[in-house]
Amino acid sequence: MLKNSFNYKLTECGTDEAGRGCLAGPVSAAAVILPKRFKHELINDSKMLTKEKRLALREIIEKKALNYSVSFVDNFRIDEINILNASILAMHQCIDDLTLFPQHILVDGNRFKTYKNIPHLCVIQGDGKYLNIAAASILAKTYRDAYMEKIHEEFPMYNWKQNKGYGTAEHRAAIINYGITKYHRLSFRLYPEELKLEI
Repeated sequence: MLKNSFNYKLTECGTDEAGRGCLAGPVSAAAVILPKRFKHELINDSKMLTKEKRLALREIIEKKALNYSVSFVDNFRIDEINILNASILAMHQCIDDLTLFPQHILVDGNRFKTYKNIPHLCVIQGDGKYLNIAAASILAKTYRDAYMEKIHEEFPMYNWKQNKGYGTAEHRAAIINYGITKYHRLSFRLYPEELKLEI
């Protein structure tokens, strides 16, 4: 069972991102504030859950959370400021959108920039340790997946409904065959080295 929070005395939000390693699409982030006595044995790191479980848990999180928010930073901004800064920006944006002001922030990972002088704690693999970070990971992942499934209809040859923009062999081969789209991150290495040499 994951811990509810790091500091039970404070109003605490957990935040996490999704899509950081993708070749296309935005990076997303979510912030979640859970009730202090909230428990749920199935909530975990979104990567450990099936799509069906993520979607079912998303409904529970959105119903039970005291407050939550999801934010996106698009591929153009990612190319401008790099993916680390874009991920932190997405986290800041979703915390900005909370209507319940947090007194402490739990962050998945080891990098973050202080937000409005609110104390924060970075936790490596925090989405497998704290419920509020795990809940944020589920929201960030499900909202981003839905976005990628939507833009798949515009560019079905890249199969984003399946790979969600990650650099699978199929996705990279499609880039070779069809070129790049307005959703691709130009600051990322899009072409496989072995194929790039054949051009």
